[in-house]
Amino acid sequence: MDGRRCVTHALRNSPAPGQAPVWIAAVGKAAFAMAQGAHDALGSAIAHTLVITRDPQSQAPLPRGAPLEVLYGGHPLPDERSLHAGARLLAWVDALPEHAQPLFLISGGASSLVEVLVPGVTLADLAELNRSALAQGIAIGEFNARRTGVSRIKGGQLPGRLNGRRARALFISDVPGDDPAVIGSGIMGPTPGGPDGVQREVIASVDAAVACVATRARELGLTVHAPVRRFDDSAARLAARFAHELSLTPAQLCVWGGESTIALPERPGRGGRNQHLALAVARLIAGHADLMLLAAGTDGSDGVTEDAGGLVDAESCSRLSLALLDADKCLREANSAVALAASGDLVHTGPTGTNVGDLVIGLKLSVAAARSLPPLHGGERARVL
Repeated sequence: MDGRRCVTHALRNSPAPGQAPVWIAAVGKAAFAMAQGAHDALGSAIAHTLVITRDPQSQAPLPRGAPLEVLYGGHPLPDERSLHAGARLLAWVDALPEHAQPLFLISGGASSLVEVLVPGVTLADLAELNRSALAQGIAIGEFNARRTGVSRIKGGQLPGRLNGRRARALFISDVPGDDPAVIGSGIMGPTPGGPDGVQREVIASVDAAVACVATRARELGLTVHAPVRRFDDSAARLAARFAHELSLTPAQLCVWGGESTIALPERPGRGGRNQHLALAVARLIAGHADLMLLAAGTDGSDGVTEDAGGLVDAESCSRLSLALLDADKCLREANSAVALAASGDLVHTGPTGTNVGDLVIGLKLSVAAARSLPPLHGGERARVL
């Protein structure tokens, strides 16, 4: 699901017509990786690149040559940088040369990273809208609809400023249904009121990520259960569902893709939806020595933390107790990051170059079954055992 690889593949298999210079605007958590993929595929055809992403990341630099602008916005809550980035993106679209070929590279996070507000709405209003929606744990579709109502660029309004000119938009999707009208709150979704000249293509999604996990597991000799339907529910209910399915399935590995939600208390602690889900599962699989479960964001971050999620096992709650912490209390206070750090179960990857939602992977494997697997690479066998 790597943004660089996916963009390179898409552009090389369906190149843009003509010889006009390409102007790139990449927006989202995977913006750097996607821009790198465009440069790999198009090289000297690129005349200008605008990248808008979250805080500086340790990404490989883009090739030197054509002008490059890099802006940073706030995430998960928008800030003044988000408004500055939105104004720049709007001006960038309005100033596109007539002979240029616009290429938009959109990934999750764009909703918060870039914004232009309608008159009368302030940054404080926008921040409160986001905080309220996050606290209520509402689904991403409704969340984005609320954002669109206060924006001058979301909901297909930005493509409308192209005035029908031809453009191309590639998406890495982190939303249910992989709908460009929802990805990034529809920042490059269809223009309201009629057709436009934008060619849209979703090049990566959580369904493909689930399929890749299932394929790799089978290569390792494991039996796999990989439901087609994406999950979309509260982290607490999903924890019960996943623990139940993992306990009952005859398969050795289960993999699910989707996105959970959390209703936050008035004064939440530190954590994210995947860490919350993992901690909730830890309570349910305590004492089951053959069970482990990973819940992680594919972008490498989770909630307000820089950790991807949690990997819990039968002894997680015991380790938490030794640290004088209580799992139930940490869940009530939305303080899962502190709990998982204490039990040694936090997963940290750093930025991954993609953002296709969340993965939950459950392993059901006895020591005897692990030892009976075919030979693996040393590191893989160590992790399985």
